[in-house]
Amino acid sequence: MRKIYFLGFLIISSLFIGCSKNGQQGELVGAYNKKFKNKTIPLGMVFIPQGRTLIGMTDEDLSFYQGSPSRMTSFTAFYMDQTEITNAEYRQFVNWVRDSIAITSMGQAGAPNLYKPAPTGTTPAGPQSINWNAASKSGVLWGKNNQYSAKLQNMYYSGNDAISGRNEIDVRRLRYAYEYVNLGLVAEGRNDSTKSRQDFIERYLDNPTPGKANEHPSVNVYPDTMVWRMDYSYSQNDPMVESYFNHPSYDEYPVVGVTWEQANAFCNWRTVFYNNVAAARKIPVNSRNKYRLPTDQEFEYAARGGNTKTTYPWGGPYIMNIKGCLQANFKVGRGNYTDDGGMYTVNAKSYLPNDYGLYCMAGNVAEWTITAYNKSATSLLLDFNPNYTSNRKGNKVVRGGSWKDIGFFLQNSVGTYEMQDKPRSYIGFRCVSDFAGNSIN
Repeated sequence: MRKIYFLGFLIISSLFIGCSKNGQQGELVGAYNKKFKNKTIPLGMVFIPQGRTLIGMTDEDLSFYQGSPSRMTSFTAFYMDQTEITNAEYRQFVNWVRDSIAITSMGQAGAPNLYKPAPTGTTPAGPQSINWNAASKSGVLWGKNNQYSAKLQNMYYSGNDAISGRNEIDVRRLRYAYEYVNLGLVAEGRNDSTKSRQDFIERYLDNPTPGKANEHPSVNVYPDTMVWRMDYSYSQNDPMVESYFNHPSYDEYPVVGVTWEQANAFCNWRTVFYNNVAAARKIPVNSRNKYRLPTDQEFEYAARGGNTKTTYPWGGPYIMNIKGCLQANFKVGRGNYTDDGGMYTVNAKSYLPNDYGLYCMAGNVAEWTITAYNKSATSLLLDFNPNYTSNRKGNKVVRGGSWKDIGFFLQNSVGTYEMQDKPRSYIGFRCVSDFAGNSIN
């Protein structure tokens, strides 16, 4: 028996040696990447399979709506958030920015226990050097008796900006700086010999260079809670201004008051946040593609849930089901806002999901897409993974309809637009992440 095992071992060993020799003999054997599991669905997301469907107006849509004509369109697979990003999820981002600014402002000398040990001769710098396990413990930074309270006074409103007897974080300080390679800039300037890689990196900095096209001010991440007042001048919405983002009753409600820029900053942070943890656990950096906003037509493809020629995400042509229950949060009739169960927004997991398992793809809050609005570009779009982008500031496509919209705007084929720097009380977002491959199975 031992001889058989030994003989088998010799045969397998000779195969490996043969492959190695072939590579050394000038044969094409390939340089393969290390394999790893990349089919784990990210937490809170669902898998949207590759496929095709009719995108745009269908026979059942209103004939006078001047939307995009219907055409068959194909899409590669991707992951998509099951719900709109909630207040609690966005608050994780805000708190991370707050804590990283607080710790880096103190430096290693001021808070040595909150930094990772640095190699000899180097000085820790930036959020990547923070010991987040220590910093995230309850009460370490913001507890009533924490040891850093005196060093963190610069994080609070002070002087005439402060209200007597209250210690409130100065949300103007909560700015997120980041950078990425803008493939749009690469496409525009790749044949320009006067440009180098630095010209293609989009940077959001605390101190951008004046007049430099690819440098912008860092993004203030705190939602504009005043949207509840500014969007409706003659309505008593002060309670929503004061409590919607921070009251625990609204934790699972969709975040609003975020601009397109803030939504993109969140996607970048979410990508970096995962990659840092993956690196610490020795998971390959490309085990998950970056998070981003969906394209206009990706959103419609996902909203249709694998069905064709359907008016709404739930599949039917009617806003009510057979029991007479409304299937989304919107402005019913002539203004019956409460008939669907919510005066404003509702829990992000309300109503039944569509056939892909996605909640509130119509109603509740409209959602930012990565697509730039340009009606004349529709005819130029390809019939696979179509998208139109622009490096200039402008209108971005918004999809899904919201709690303040009539039922027409809940249709799968209907989109609107908004200026990318305008926060609204009825616009939120969700993320997608591209799937590497054809099928999860």
